[in-house]
Amino acid sequence: MMMALLLVSSLWEQSQRVLTFRARCDDPNASHQISITVIEARQLVGLNMDPVVCVEIGDDKKYTSMKESTNCPYYNEVSVSFIFHLFSLSHQVIHSKNLLRSGTLVGTFKLDVGTVYSQPEHQFYHKWAILSDPDDITAGCKGYIKCDIAVVGKGDNIKTPHKANETDEDDIEGNLLLPEGVPSERQWARFYVRIYRAEGLPKMNTSIMANVKKAFIGENRDLVDPYVQVQFAGQKGKTSVQKSSYEPIWNEQIIFTEMFPPLCKRMKVQIRDSDKVNDVAIGTHFIDLRKISNDGDKGFLPTLGPAWVNMYGSTRQYTLMDEHQDLNEGLGEGVSFRARLLISVAVEILDTSSNEIMSSTEVQMEPVSNISEEFFLFGSFLEATMIDRKIGDKAINFEVTIGNYGNQIDGVSKPSSAKKKKKDGEGEEEESELIQNSSEDEADEDGDLVSVSSTPLMKPVITDRNYFHLPYFEKKPCIYIKSWWQDQRRRLYNSNMMDKIADKLVSAPRFRFTYYLLEISSVLCLKCEAYSYMFQAGRTKLDRERLKSFILMFIHFVQPQHSIPDVFIWMMSNGKRIAYARIPSKDILYSIVDEEMGKDCGKVKAVFLRLPGKKGFGPAGWTVQAKLEMYLWLGLNKQRKDFLSGLPNGFEEIKAARSGPELLYKQVFQLRAHMYQARSLFAADSSGLSDPFARVFFSTHSQVTEVLSETLCPTWDQLLVFDDVELFGEASELRDDPPIIVVEIYDQDTVGKAEFIGRTFAKPITKMCDEHYGPPRFPPQLEYYQIYRGNSTAGDLLAAFELLQIGQAGRADLPPIEGPTDSERGPILPVPLGIRPVLSRYRIEVLFWGLRDLKRINLAQVDRPRVDIECAGRGVQSALIQNYKKNPNFSTLVKWFEVDLPENELLHPPLNIRVVDCRAFGRYILVGSHAVTSLRRFIYSPPNKASNNWATAGTNVQLKETNEEENDKDKTKKKKKKKKGEVEEEEETDESMLDWWSKYFASIETLMEVLHYSCTHAHKFTSTHTCISTCMCLCPIQVYNKELESEYGNFEDWLHTFNLYRGKAGDDDETALDDDRIVGRFKGSLCMYKLPLSEEFTKEAGFDPNMGMFQSIPHNDPINVLVRVYVVRATDLHPADINGKADPYVVIKLGKSEVKDKENYISKQLNPVFGKSFDIEATFPMESMLTVSVYDWDLVGTDDLIGETKIDLENRFYSKHRATCGIASNYSVHGYNVWRDPMKPGQILAKLCKEGKVDGPHYGPGGKVKVQTEEHLALTVLKHWEEIPRAGCRLIPEHVETRPLLNPDKPGIEQGRIEMWVDMFPMDMPAPGPAIDISPRKPKSFELRVIIWNTDDVILEDDAFMTGEKMSDIYVRGWLKGQQEDKQDTDVHYHSLTGEGNFNWRFVFPFDYLMAEEKIVISKKESMFSWDETEYKIPARLTLQVWDADHFSADDFLGAIELDLNRFPRGAKTAKQCSIDMIRNEQELPTISIFKQKRVKGWWPFVARDENDEMELTGKVEAELHLLTAEEAEKSPVGLGRNEPDPLEKPNRPDTSLMWFLSPLKSIRYFIWHNYRWLILKVLGLLLLLLMLGLFLYSIPGYLVKKMLGA
Repeated sequence: MMMALLLVSSLWEQSQRVLTFRARCDDPNASHQISITVIEARQLVGLNMDPVVCVEIGDDKKYTSMKESTNCPYYNEVSVSFIFHLFSLSHQVIHSKNLLRSGTLVGTFKLDVGTVYSQPEHQFYHKWAILSDPDDITAGCKGYIKCDIAVVGKGDNIKTPHKANETDEDDIEGNLLLPEGVPSERQWARFYVRIYRAEGLPKMNTSIMANVKKAFIGENRDLVDPYVQVQFAGQKGKTSVQKSSYEPIWNEQIIFTEMFPPLCKRMKVQIRDSDKVNDVAIGTHFIDLRKISNDGDKGFLPTLGPAWVNMYGSTRQYTLMDEHQDLNEGLGEGVSFRARLLISVAVEILDTSSNEIMSSTEVQMEPVSNISEEFFLFGSFLEATMIDRKIGDKAINFEVTIGNYGNQIDGVSKPSSAKKKKKDGEGEEEESELIQNSSEDEADEDGDLVSVSSTPLMKPVITDRNYFHLPYFEKKPCIYIKSWWQDQRRRLYNSNMMDKIADKLVSAPRFRFTYYLLEISSVLCLKCEAYSYMFQAGRTKLDRERLKSFILMFIHFVQPQHSIPDVFIWMMSNGKRIAYARIPSKDILYSIVDEEMGKDCGKVKAVFLRLPGKKGFGPAGWTVQAKLEMYLWLGLNKQRKDFLSGLPNGFEEIKAARSGPELLYKQVFQLRAHMYQARSLFAADSSGLSDPFARVFFSTHSQVTEVLSETLCPTWDQLLVFDDVELFGEASELRDDPPIIVVEIYDQDTVGKAEFIGRTFAKPITKMCDEHYGPPRFPPQLEYYQIYRGNSTAGDLLAAFELLQIGQAGRADLPPIEGPTDSERGPILPVPLGIRPVLSRYRIEVLFWGLRDLKRINLAQVDRPRVDIECAGRGVQSALIQNYKKNPNFSTLVKWFEVDLPENELLHPPLNIRVVDCRAFGRYILVGSHAVTSLRRFIYSPPNKASNNWATAGTNVQLKETNEEENDKDKTKKKKKKKKGEVEEEEETDESMLDWWSKYFASIETLMEVLHYSCTHAHKFTSTHTCISTCMCLCPIQVYNKELESEYGNFEDWLHTFNLYRGKAGDDDETALDDDRIVGRFKGSLCMYKLPLSEEFTKEAGFDPNMGMFQSIPHNDPINVLVRVYVVRATDLHPADINGKADPYVVIKLGKSEVKDKENYISKQLNPVFGKSFDIEATFPMESMLTVSVYDWDLVGTDDLIGETKIDLENRFYSKHRATCGIASNYSVHGYNVWRDPMKPGQILAKLCKEGKVDGPHYGPGGKVKVQTEEHLALTVLKHWEEIPRAGCRLIPEHVETRPLLNPDKPGIEQGRIEMWVDMFPMDMPAPGPAIDISPRKPKSFELRVIIWNTDDVILEDDAFMTGEKMSDIYVRGWLKGQQEDKQDTDVHYHSLTGEGNFNWRFVFPFDYLMAEEKIVISKKESMFSWDETEYKIPARLTLQVWDADHFSADDFLGAIELDLNRFPRGAKTAKQCSIDMIRNEQELPTISIFKQKRVKGWWPFVARDENDEMELTGKVEAELHLLTAEEAEKSPVGLGRNEPDPLEKPNRPDTSLMWFLSPLKSIRYFIWHNYRWLILKVLGLLLLLLMLGLFLYSIPGYLVKKMLGA
């Protein structure tokens, strides 16, 4: 599965919605929920964009809302949940101005869901995903998206990390969303998938029309039009369609462009049949890129082939509708060979600097070895038992296939000649016969050999009422198949070698592990080097690379390049395929070298057949269809002289036709099955119990134990004797490797057949007639065998099995059995003394406290319940509760009984707890039951004698030591105060402003810092130390990131809770489903000890013999309690509305009391802060289960439950950990840290000492330094109470616990978390003070005044109309993040020719701010249709942008800067000192906070990204930031812009900034004279010269006449 992120920008705003998907997968009950939160994006490439993020999973998409005019949008939204199997998830960012959202793709991020699930806690939390664009591989990073992605399965308990520092999270490079080991800088790569040809396609067409066409027209063409489809990383590619071809040849390639290493690890290759109506998958293969590459120092890129890949799927039957079509899609294990495809994969890392031309889709055929070897497959059916009775009435035969060879429907066609047969790798199919003429002498005469792929039909014989068997006695049927494949045995040999090495290392003793490793590695290297010179033909690049890796280091040789297909064994009945088994060919492959030989080659192995496809799941798939004892051998035909070498001695080959191997002799045995007991069985009846019996199968024999009624832990204590069991083979072989025993457990029903509970397998210990029956092997010891029901466990069987050979003297030589051996008519035989465990006398004391939450039985309420305890046939009954409604507690607390139990604790039988309702007329109805499978935790261990007399030895000393320790602490604290006088004074002045939230946030920060410090060890030690010391000053509270119960052992220090079950158990292995079967709870305890008990315990002072080991426990009378529930906040709630949000509110329920806080719901919030306390009066034990629910408020219809958590208050109330009210870290009588408990520390300490029989407390003089009060000293002792011997235990501090919210409709999947705590105060004690005020902090109102004084060096965008000179019409825009609609603009500085702008313009931004969270709080309606306002918490960031104003087109964006008001670089003093480094090196520069500095003035740079996606300086702005509180702003008001009050001076702008139509003469004078004055002067001079010349020429004739005439 793959996931991807897209970022989209559009004007159409679409709110969130929750997507719910369902997909079928191998496990029908498998469900996972994906939760995705898109928080924000940074550094998006583009100018003035409106980004939207699209989350895409499979074919479904989900959009965030749109954010206007920003490259750094803040979302904190999108939540997706679905049940998945094969989907991809992607995030994309798109930018568009189109109303229909056909936007411009900015970048994408793609990821496999499996990658997320493999992460710690199954999540990426607050990580930055890198956006890239596969269509623009030269551009680099397109931006970053900060998001949370979590994949939650049933029962997964995901702990959300505490919020890290925002400064740490802003370190994008250090928090990239990448799995461990993936480099942060990935390169673009091209993945070439070359498709050559396919073979062995099924000779049919799944298209109905094609079959009809063939029937009517009678076409003889091939009815398949195949093409290949490849899917990878959300991309899909196809080859061309080869019309009407069973052996298509493509020679094409499909190219994918993706980042390397890719985050999507699997490639899906599928052969499909093209059809006009619907294309159908023929076969599917998945390529795991991790298996065809090596990321080590001497590794290699993904490479594969050219190699054949085998595809498996549904059976090759001619039916219009294929019921197993899912198998062809790759869902589930294939049950038949479908086709094989010649394919290769190569990866090329791209050089993005050079412009490459895309490769052609056609490829040249690489030289692929096509030389085929003749392989020989031999199989012998030695035994066929446990055949299901449904098919036992018809004749049965078995078919064995390898590839298409042996397939009776459409096996390989007969070749034209033997020569073609050897070249083209094709075989032949002939009639089924048994082996004939296959002795060593005639092994090479191929003409005499006939392929036999199926056994003869045979009628089954009844074994017992459930199963049949085939009478394969002396003669065993055999199969023999010749097939032709490329000789790639080396790949399978290497896999076998690695498997055997792994098995040897696993079984190696620890002290010899290093020796084994050295020995194996040396042998391995020698063999690899030797093999590197062999098998050169047909080796691919991947073979060579893996061989290098194999020599250099141990890697598991799971072979991704296939060679010989797997072997399938099918059971056929009436021509139909019923059940199958799939055997990997490598397991039965022969080699002359033992290490290379398959583990099952030439060996007799048990093979269990099962139903194909979906039939194999659920109850139908649990029953064994048949059990075969098979002998299989696969090797080259030229090696077949060895194929019979592994058969058990005594078999002889029959030369006559149609007969198989015959056994010359057989062994006779007696099997003794010692069935002792079973535990934790599956509940098969509606009562929540079962009536179990066991059926034991061995060879063709079967016997059953007796039926034990109504128990999940039966103790049969029964010996089953199987007489005259005939086994075939040599005695020594049977001793070392005896046949398997199958034990099936059933539930006996009065009506109908017995119901299957589970199955287990065992091997007996074999004794031959010449062996002595005695230690160390005999008598056998009882062992536990795991019982399986499908893929899930269904209990354990305690049994022993021995197989005794009957010699010539008959049964007289066997060890004697007490009683008759005729088990059918005689009495039940017990397990013999030497095998049954040694027993000792134990006493089991039972504390009966009470019953809780009993549900109705048969529509009637439980009124008079009783508890029955049973263990090993003995037991005790509780007192009868007379009226369950009035008081569900027992009147008699402690009872006991004695029982004989095994000395070995592991063999202790379970203890059964049953609750019955005593009704009128002597009727007893079972309410529910519970089986305590392990009694180990209830075994009493006597206290250490050395600490027995501690009370008389050193009580005072202990307290004095604690006293001095406290004084030392006070001393150091005072010294610290002297050293840091100024800081302390500052804190003291602010103490009046501190509240409970101050403690809470300080504790959260401390916890986060400690966790961070533990991860990074020495990093940031100073800041951690400072944080902790600050928190110590604030009297921290303990914040648990889990439930309080998990921290304190479910508060079962003396009172345990046992769930009572009733009803049939679910067939899922998930424990969450058992919650539906719980019908109540029994509260009590057990104590077990061996008799006789030491008298020292009973002689202690105050020992009550009636209470036994349960001394000093409180009474269980009803008690009135004030319960005070504090609900702090909820986090990560599951969306309940269609917009992807929720309107949560809290509901508290305790008994019949219910408090709904519906009117205070929080609108559209997934992380609501409730800050509420609720007081409820309750009576224990009737009202002890507290339910805290979070509901979603709906305007119309009923409110939806988001999730709930349940707390058992009774166990907390009575716990020795004192969970009634947490112990504060300091004792204060007033202020924010006031003592909550009505009992003072001294009173609590005195009470604890009295209950623990401790003498004291005694307060001494107090050492050198005087202690303020005894209460402080008592509080110090309470903090260290666990150090007190014997009586001490950890006391619960003042705390906040985090509990998961669960929804019954989505069992096991967390729907969010809630932070809360509970205080309990008995009503007979002094009343507690008022509840602490934890109401949410109201945000403080501020006003940020930003004065834009000047700009400089702003880039010039426009050309002057008349002169063409560069200029800009500059104005500045600003807003606070989240308030884009309230953006403010300066006036325009027209015609800036130098980039300088003068404004003297004031922005005023009022906002509400939470100091503790450093967030701005905005309340606004999401849309005009919203019912009420939604509260948003957004980081405090100021955005300033510089624009160029245009009259007839959209304004041009020039640059921007975003300042985090909590930490931004100090402004430069002059424009020259202001540079782009202030942005680039922001992390390294010292930062300031406007909330501390209040007033800041300086120069900051404007930046934008150029065409090469590089940051460039586009201007500088001189601004002044002034922060005031709302009160201060009210006292000194100012006007916007340059308005009153407190107006700013008008800027001294040059005349060029005037508009030409306002003063055209001035504009003309400036533009013409300023720019062209020299030209004008030259023209004027020239004109003057020409004028003078003209006048001269004009006057010169008259002047000359005058001169000449003398006038």
